[in-house]
Amino acid sequence: MVMTDPKTETSSDSKPRIEEAPLEKLGDSSTVLDDPVESRSPKEEEEKETFGVWEFMKGGSCKESFMAWEVCVEEAKKKKEDIVTKCREVSTTLCECVDAHFDYYGPILVVAKVFEEETKKEMEAEKNKVQEEDISEEEEASSGLLTKSIG
Repeated sequence: MVMTDPKTETSSDSKPRIEEAPLEKLGDSSTVLDDPVESRSPKEEEEKETFGVWEFMKGGSCKESFMAWEVCVEEAKKKKEDIVTKCREVSTTLCECVDAHFDYYGPILVVAKVFEEETKKEMEAEKNKVQEEDISEEEEASSGLLTKSIG
């Protein structure tokens, strides 16, 4: 029996203590934390996020559909073609596959939906701001005309 003094955490037994298992398995980079001091450029951050999404997408049942979509998008970019028009068919196939495998792809769909809603709100707020500025400018211009015509 091993007796441990909680104040000094020494054992009366001369056997070495078994250390707790490490939190991270060798070769498993998923648990390695990024250095918060390390600075990344916005482009590096975007590449990291893109890679994470790419890995997630190819990890599910829609890997082939996703890769076909990605090839189509890259070809359209290289040829300066309209991505929506050129890749409509592969986009539809990918969407149908993702919908059919919601159990895996659901979390990313939720994130995409939230992002879309936030973007719409931001665009609407910007549109309203521009409209208010236009109205304000028109009011200033019309009040200036009134004072000139009265005076």
